[in-house]
Amino acid sequence: MSIEAAMSRISQIQSMLAAGIVPQPVQQPQATQTSFSSQLATAQAATMAPASAAAAAAAPASAAAPTTSELPAGTPYAAEITVAAKAHGLDPALLAGLVKQESGFKPDAGSPAGARGLTQLMPATAAGLGVTNVLDPVQNLNGGAKYLKQQLDAFKGDTALALAAYNAGPGAVQRFGGIPPYAETQNYVRIVQQNAASFRSPAASSTPPATPYSSSNAPSEI
Repeated sequence: MSIEAAMSRISQIQSMLAAGIVPQPVQQPQATQTSFSSQLATAQAATMAPASAAAAAAAPASAAAPTTSELPAGTPYAAEITVAAKAHGLDPALLAGLVKQESGFKPDAGSPAGARGLTQLMPATAAGLGVTNVLDPVQNLNGGAKYLKQQLDAFKGDTALALAAYNAGPGAVQRFGGIPPYAETQNYVRIVQQNAASFRSPAASSTPPATPYSSSNAPSEI
């Protein structure tokens, strides 16, 4: 309070006393009281909020639910094959049947002609499909799935013709107007379809086991 205000207040009080009036004390606004427990809860919430936000931000992306395989238990690369097949609109069993024949599920499989990986991609084909590392299972599976889907689209969904094109090349299928008269290609189409049937219903399938993969009988050179 300034000196002028204080002197004015004293003069006012003196006048009131002279008139017989008892001055009332100046009422000060009552401060809002906050309990200790409320203050503590507020402080704790402020402390915990940044920590919770930081923990959420640090949560790994892998916390998402894993992809469920549609193939029988024990199938090598079952989840990866399922993901690649679904990404390209394929039956996972068909892609698995192709992989079994092409490489025997060996990611480092190779043929004398230079085809490599689970789906046996040739270097030029792999490059055209965007595969930079043919020995990487995920890249190779996606490349093979994409190529097989291209053949299915080209031959109007005919699985046998698409498989023949995968093995002998689409030009050969077009030239002969169907599955080329190559024993290797005809055997390939039959075996891959048998493999696919076994992956769809392994318990009910009565088809004989397919010829196991070996580098000497690797059929495809795409």
